[in-house]
Amino acid sequence: MSKSKTFLLVPSVQELIKQSITEVPEQYLHPNQDPTVVSNISTEVPIIDLNKLLSKDVTEQEKLDQACKEWGFFQCSLPQNQRSLCTSKLQKMSKIGTSLLVPSVQELIKQSITEVPEQYLHPNQDPTVVSNISTEVPIIDLNKLLSKDVTELEKLDQACKEWGFFQLINHGVNPSLVEIVKRDIQEFLSLPMEKKKQFWQTQEDMEGFGQMFVLSEDQKLEWADIFFINTLPLNARNPRLFPSIPQPLRSNQMKWELFQDLSQSIRCNYYPPCPQPENVIGLNPHSDAGALTILLQVNEIEGLQIKKDGKWIPIKPISNGFIINVGDISEILTNGIYRSIEHRATINSEKERISIATFHRPQMNKIIGPIPSLVTPERPTLFRQIVVGDYYKAFFSRELQGKSLLDGMRIQN
Repeated sequence: MSKSKTFLLVPSVQELIKQSITEVPEQYLHPNQDPTVVSNISTEVPIIDLNKLLSKDVTEQEKLDQACKEWGFFQCSLPQNQRSLCTSKLQKMSKIGTSLLVPSVQELIKQSITEVPEQYLHPNQDPTVVSNISTEVPIIDLNKLLSKDVTELEKLDQACKEWGFFQLINHGVNPSLVEIVKRDIQEFLSLPMEKKKQFWQTQEDMEGFGQMFVLSEDQKLEWADIFFINTLPLNARNPRLFPSIPQPLRSNQMKWELFQDLSQSIRCNYYPPCPQPENVIGLNPHSDAGALTILLQVNEIEGLQIKKDGKWIPIKPISNGFIINVGDISEILTNGIYRSIEHRATINSEKERISIATFHRPQMNKIIGPIPSLVTPERPTLFRQIVVGDYYKAFFSRELQGKSLLDGMRIQN
């Protein structure tokens, strides 16, 4: 493989100066530098008080605005004793959603209940007959993809267009690592309640143990406990929670950091058994907000279903495979060519189901919209542009309702 760039090796200037030189070697001389006089006005570079800024001091906000307009540089001051407070405020400002605190379903089931509490009953679930064609969900061989096998590339393209879901085999992740992750996740989700309380969600933060998308006291709840945490970029990691997740996820990130310029979050799902499985739901029907989701089935209990052609289709996970699905952002970027698909999690009557999903998306400050080359007279622009962070704030500020959020992004041509 040819290299696109090469770099010459150069001596260390630090070592050079140790030789007590009196003249600079010629290759370091820059005789034609900009002769503009350097003014000694460094003290005039604006100084911004971050504490005042966080307290919404109008004068300080105006100073920051002026500094960015006229200087493009400023210095930031903050007393040492307030830095931890400032850090927590910044983290709070960066949050994209919250969820009401709810009881643990895992603890509820330990009480040997025979009837499901009212707030978990979902009497109006989609009654559509579940089609038993799980074997038709596409299977993609990553090894063939990387070898540029044309047939496999066409299979992937077709899977993203028609299904929005596929299973990935020969992915290169060491099977022993996968088994370690499965074991550690089960142990993590089985921690005693007293231990879990240390990692429970707070009113200001939906990261941790609990449930997501709970916005009102009278809302119907899902039959599940989850643990949700942001893992990439590094500065998004919650210092209260990140050290608590299983070691393989911290040290290796499951070797899934293929998306270095993207953000990543992890959701561990625990769906307890239920005496009335037909009347509850583990995860409401929805499409994922991000670009791509990678799901690992931890135990042998099935429950994931996808909606295709108006019917719910069960997914039977392949041994040593990952389940991949296209998210809303990918549908926006491809101008609707690749489709995010509604999916849901159902419950087993006798045994728990455990899975772990990693969600990948562009950085929160990126503006997304259809890629220009995918917009044609025959296929005009289907979606409005939006900042990724704004899309996620909208996603987490509402109950899961199919693809209603993405549908609201559509342009009426």
